[in-house]
Amino acid sequence: MIRILLAEDEEAMRMYLSRALENAGFSVTSVDRGTAAIPLLEKEHFDLLLSDIVMPEMDGIELAQRCAEISPTTKVMFITGFAAVTLKANREAPQARVLSKPFHLKDLVLEVQRVFEDAPFMGTQQP
Repeated sequence: MIRILLAEDEEAMRMYLSRALENAGFSVTSVDRGTAAIPLLEKEHFDLLLSDIVMPEMDGIELAQRCAEISPTTKVMFITGFAAVTLKANREAPQARVLSKPFHLKDLVLEVQRVFEDAPFMGTQQP
């Protein structure tokens, strides 16, 4: 099963996204800020970091950079509602996908699936 670490500071959005991804068959662990994601990345393996870009304490771009150091095989996808932030994300983390808000949950699930179609899956397997 593909494991996703979701970092989203807005509680309603975090719950909404978690539920949609779990309903699509993904295993989701969610946190409300980037600083809460770091210890999880250090202790567990995640196949995908799905992060809002604009968050308190540590933004999603800095989180993605730390993720690359801690867990280089973890793929990264950003979600954001700010066009200017999208440009910064593309410049500072060119390997990451960016999904702009608002989006339909179906589009989110399709984008997550595409991330794993692009390269052989090397994540955790559940018996």
